[in-house]
Amino acid sequence: MNRSLHKMQTTSGQTGGLLVSVLSSANNYPIENALVTISYTGNPNSIIEQVRTNSSGQTELLSLSAPPLEYSMAPGIEQPYSEYTLNVTADGFEPFDISGTEVLPDSNSVQEIHLTPATPTGHGTNLVIPAHTLYGNYPPKIAESEIKPLGESGEIVLSRVVVPEFIVVHDGSPTDTSAQNYYVPYRDYIKNVASCEIYATWPTATITANVLAIMSFTLNRVYTEW
Repeated sequence: MNRSLHKMQTTSGQTGGLLVSVLSSANNYPIENALVTISYTGNPNSIIEQVRTNSSGQTELLSLSAPPLEYSMAPGIEQPYSEYTLNVTADGFEPFDISGTEVLPDSNSVQEIHLTPATPTGHGTNLVIPAHTLYGNYPPKIAESEIKPLGESGEIVLSRVVVPEFIVVHDGSPTDTSAQNYYVPYRDYIKNVASCEIYATWPTATITANVLAIMSFTLNRVYTEW
């Protein structure tokens, strides 16, 4: 581990936690002894940490540099989180590079990585996490009519709301029939939407209110097809 470099590049004096979980994409089993190399995004040759996963496929909880807490408490021009690049290698698996893993102050981030078993013609994976929706510059959401026609879909309408096991996510605009549909576990969907739309540094009551709003909107979308 190169902890001296980590200390030299800590400017705010605040830190956040990062735990990396490495699993096999073939069977979701944890991968032991995977090597995780961590660097600052934008400076991949400057290694901060090198750690290996345990029998549960997880690294130790690492303490990494993060911006001041006040940056994430109100919108502003200052980026409220640090971005790290992870390189993950393990025997029998293709290498995996992920850039943009976010670490907030006084919070713990969990980065899950699924490694693909190695093949003679295989190649590694490179993934870039875009800026958080509260910080990045994104186009406005597609406007929707308040009143929509109700067509005959052939679906069975339940008499009560039941939390689904999976959510179907359409990877494109509603009119793009070529976009792929993904079946995502409901709990994972809510968790990932929340991590993209709110910050873990917010007060617990604020996080709870936002998660309940996300759940309500999702279930309304599922059961009304809006």
